[in-house]
Amino acid sequence: MALRSAQGDGPTSSRWDGGAEKTDFNAKRKKKVSEIHQALNSDPTDVAALRRMAISEGGLLTDEIRQKVWPKLLNVNTSDPPPISGKNLRQGSKDYQQVLLDVRRSLRRFPPGMPEKQREGLQEELIDIILLILERNPQLHYYQGYHDIVVTFLLVVGEKLTPSLVEKLSTHHLRDFMDPTMDNTKHILNYLMPIIDQVNPELHDFMQSAEVGTIFALSWLITWFGHVLSDFRHVVRLYDFFLACHPLMPIYFAAVIVLYREQEVLDCDCDMASVHHLLSQIPQDLPYETLISRAGDLFVQFPPSELAREASAQQQAEKTAASTFKDFELASAQQRPDAVLRQRFRGLLRPEERTKDVLTKPRTNRFVKLAVMGLTVALGAAALAVVKSALEWAPKFQLQLFP
Repeated sequence: MALRSAQGDGPTSSRWDGGAEKTDFNAKRKKKVSEIHQALNSDPTDVAALRRMAISEGGLLTDEIRQKVWPKLLNVNTSDPPPISGKNLRQGSKDYQQVLLDVRRSLRRFPPGMPEKQREGLQEELIDIILLILERNPQLHYYQGYHDIVVTFLLVVGEKLTPSLVEKLSTHHLRDFMDPTMDNTKHILNYLMPIIDQVNPELHDFMQSAEVGTIFALSWLITWFGHVLSDFRHVVRLYDFFLACHPLMPIYFAAVIVLYREQEVLDCDCDMASVHHLLSQIPQDLPYETLISRAGDLFVQFPPSELAREASAQQQAEKTAASTFKDFELASAQQRPDAVLRQRFRGLLRPEERTKDVLTKPRTNRFVKLAVMGLTVALGAAALAVVKSALEWAPKFQLQLFP
């Protein structure tokens, strides 16, 4: 049963809204619903088609559909739920107190108007689901912000399906965030600047000069934007997209947001505090469907394999907020869900080394910005390429991003 009826379902693009195009909208919606059910009823299930539906405009449309499709995208057998632990998980868990605090602070993640008793019951279920997954997978380490992902699944698919789906997600898509150190999380963040550099060298150099690093995007990445977006419809639309794609797609979407805000960034004072403050306050009225389309395009044009060397160089250079900004703790405190990760991060910091000068690479006459950011693609060929990449990765479920 869907748990967020108080907030309603629905896509996020204006082209999927009513108004003058209501008839066209209804026809498109009906056609898409039919195609989704046809893919679900195929023998075997047409997972490639489901991935295309999840990526394309409007995503999976409703929570009722997501309850059926999300398990297929994660390759989870819903008829075989994980066994309930006979242990008193709250009593024996080293993470219980932190999980409890985080869940108590998660009131805004529940639909407005939800009865208090129902919300409190869901919060108790949320705690138990998180502790169960951690108990079944001792290699996983809890981080603040993990609960933002789990609550999204709980509200969409319910308590019976959530443990299985989130366990698979945690051991694959989120695995790098749940390491005992931040090494792999930092590595993923280090893809952000090379992506921006490929599309907009001027913006990249400005951010490098400001020494803003990538900490502003940490809570975006580790919660799949669940912590920073207030409209739940936008959150689940992004989850449709991310579940259907390569595990690194969230960092491409983060890059697209920064690129979309180019003029705001360039209008800032070129210093860490100003740029970090601007970027850490994510707008709530983003054109999500356009940005999803562009993120798919960027992934196709600049796949992770091509950016890996620059990402590694970025990490070696230590050009991050932590290494150049004395008030790092104050700035990053704006992003509450990464507190535990920041504690791990402290152990990785070297003595502060100021960058001697900003490295400016020779620029060729590129049209990447026009080609990528100027096109509004309905995820045609780009979607197929992203889907192909996801399908090549998904069946094996062996997340080896950093061999």
